[in-house]
Amino acid sequence: MSADAVAGGSPMIGLGRPLESSTCSRADCRNTGRWRLDWRNPRIHSADRVKTWLACDEHVEYLREFLAARDFPLTVSALDTFAPDSPENQR
Repeated sequence: MSADAVAGGSPMIGLGRPLESSTCSRADCRNTGRWRLDWRNPRIHSADRVKTWLACDEHVEYLREFLAARDFPLTVSALDTFAPDSPENQR
């Protein structure tokens, strides 16, 4: 099974773009993502190319194990929700 099949084609955060969706990246899951998994495939991605999946509480461990089993470098952290209209995010 490919990494994209697990993600189910859900949008990924990347390349400094704003968060487009906060839906869990697990296939067929529509829960809100509360965790971010930043990972890369070192066989095809340079060190500066990192992909991000989002995970709900139910699927964070499943997705982490999926990536770790493939020896992909990854970090898991709580997702900080970006609220563009909040005062601390305005410049």
